[in-house]
Amino acid sequence: MNDQILALLQSRGKITDKVLKIAQDLTTRGKTLEQALVGGKYVGDADFAKAQAEVLGIEFVDLTDFTPDPQVVSLIPKTTLDNYQIVPLTFDGKVLRAVLRDPQDYRAVEALEFLAGERDWSIKLATAPASQLRKFTKGAGLQAEVATSLEMAKGKFEKSKEEEGEIGNLEEVIKGAPVSRMLSVIMRHAVEGGASDIHIEPVENESRIRYRIDGVLRTSLSLPIYVHPALISRVKVLANLKLDETRVPQDGRITQEINGKKIDFRISTLPVVDHEKVVMRILDTTAGAPTLEQLGFRKQYIDIMYQEIKKPHGLFLITGPTGSGKSTTLFAALTQLNSDGVNISTLEDPVEYYINGVNQSQIRPEINYSFATGLRALLRQDPNVVMVGEIRDRETGELAIHASLTGHLIFSTLHTNDVYGLVPRMVDMGVQPFLLAATLNLGVAQRLARKICAHCKEPQEIPDDTRQDMMKVLNGIPKKYMEHIDLTKPIAFMHGKGCPKCGGSGYAGRTAVAELFQFTNQAQKLIEQGFPHEDFRKEFNRQEMMTLRQDLVLKAAEGLTTVEEVLRLGQDASEEE
Repeated sequence: MNDQILALLQSRGKITDKVLKIAQDLTTRGKTLEQALVGGKYVGDADFAKAQAEVLGIEFVDLTDFTPDPQVVSLIPKTTLDNYQIVPLTFDGKVLRAVLRDPQDYRAVEALEFLAGERDWSIKLATAPASQLRKFTKGAGLQAEVATSLEMAKGKFEKSKEEEGEIGNLEEVIKGAPVSRMLSVIMRHAVEGGASDIHIEPVENESRIRYRIDGVLRTSLSLPIYVHPALISRVKVLANLKLDETRVPQDGRITQEINGKKIDFRISTLPVVDHEKVVMRILDTTAGAPTLEQLGFRKQYIDIMYQEIKKPHGLFLITGPTGSGKSTTLFAALTQLNSDGVNISTLEDPVEYYINGVNQSQIRPEINYSFATGLRALLRQDPNVVMVGEIRDRETGELAIHASLTGHLIFSTLHTNDVYGLVPRMVDMGVQPFLLAATLNLGVAQRLARKICAHCKEPQEIPDDTRQDMMKVLNGIPKKYMEHIDLTKPIAFMHGKGCPKCGGSGYAGRTAVAELFQFTNQAQKLIEQGFPHEDFRKEFNRQEMMTLRQDLVLKAAEGLTTVEEVLRLGQDASEEE
């Protein structure tokens, strides 16, 4: 079949003899023909799909203007739709027309034929360009469920548009079952899909729903723009926010039980042109804090962190951008200290993990309960260990320093690019360098890299210049981290080709990449001298630490993450010689 498709593409002038040989070579090494040709950018996905359809004797469909019919979608079980990436087109009572992501996948064909045989239908298969299929196959079940609610609510929405002057009508619509069901389906699918955030935002003539999964936003659903105000208002009703206030941002919280778990949604609304946008941060309150090992830190790093958290006093600081897992790492460290003989208190915004035996408090700036005022109160609570969610200003920084000077172990976070930036940032806030030198124990800078899906992991060919850059970084890594890597042999970098288990992304879960710096006696002297960068780098190398970029490249060489992730995250974790 592959030979016939290649011959047809060659006869149409779509591929050359050279490309033909490349494709044949790649398919013998385990790649599908589509991965070899379309993935290698030798042939467009539309040209490939047309050739495939002609050889297989099936229909080619252009899905540019296609809108799924929820009644037709509901004919096929959600698991079948998701597992085999099927897009149902039409059903006339006897014949079901459906597009398959891969019409050469005999398991998908068998699943459809089995379904048809049970119901006395016949199946008419079709194919379409892969780029068009993605927006339908990602969450086809979500599309179907929401489309059903949308159809039910259509009459009410049309009526509300005609009667825009009636205030009571909007409230009637948002309390109605269709909008309520629509939002609950969106929230449930986000939790089931492992999303950390839901974005509901107006984009031109539609309301776009995006999920942040493994740190990357993905569009999961698009709804008509006339649904948007009712959907936003429904969120506000659940979060006890003001319905009639659309000019200023509002914050709230929704607690729901989904699949037997208590889930908190932290709500943030923002006025945008003509509409409002909502972001919902998802917090699974039933999930305990993971361990440092589960987060993906190296054994050498974990040993250093355990050594530092056993000290009776001082500062343990973690830095990184928003969403880099700083708070999770702090809680993993706190869990190690949690025992009957230790009083641990935290100040958080918001409380993300609930840990038995730890006194957790959420700050509320609107009533002047800030990190600074909370820290003052905590120090009167006889604590041994204090976790402050973030050091944002001079007052909080000085309080943390003085608390560590008086025998407390303080954990907190900062926003800087790397561990070197911790000291200049604190000094810039107004903290005295000699006080920093006396209190800093450990600095950690971290990011979260997406892990390759274990179900579709395979070797990846990368450009020679990129491979040379990777090898240059690997050659500069201290030997104690290179036990499992043999630089005398070619490194097999991996990637995920995409499968139903990972939603076609090739990634599943994330792992921490980090750089550590211990504030030794030598480092403390450097702080008092103004923390010169060249001297810091010498001390960093003397401690045999890895930079963020080195840790990232090493994880790619170990097959945990991809070269693409190295390039994506490496932009703010640059290698310094």
